[in-house]
Amino acid sequence: MRTILAAGALAFACTSHAAAAPDHYALRSAADLARVCGTPSSASDYATAIAFCHGFLAGSYAYHLTVTPVADRFICEPTPATTRAKVADGFVTWMKSRPQLDKDGAVDALFRFAAETYPCKR
Repeated sequence: MRTILAAGALAFACTSHAAAAPDHYALRSAADLARVCGTPSSASDYATAIAFCHGFLAGSYAYHLTVTPVADRFICEPTPATTRAKVADGFVTWMKSRPQLDKDGAVDALFRFAAETYPCKR
């Protein structure tokens, strides 16, 4: 019974905290993704922001691999492989030079960047 009460209290505390904090991780646009991925290491939420960014990048790419037949893929992993951090940093830099894409969808801009940066060589 104590375990159930403790779990309930923890769940309530987490929910209350989440509801009180602004949602910095709602990606409404490409600019939002660039902001999250470009969070400075001095920020109090750096670890969370970078983990979110890397998860978004990895999930988007995994989705691409799942739904796109091999012959139709336009994004391919480079050889040698790169890191999520380098992809994130590259995306942030790419977005800074393309402010006209700020209001585009996060996934749309990410895939444009990836297609330019990591095209498949056939």
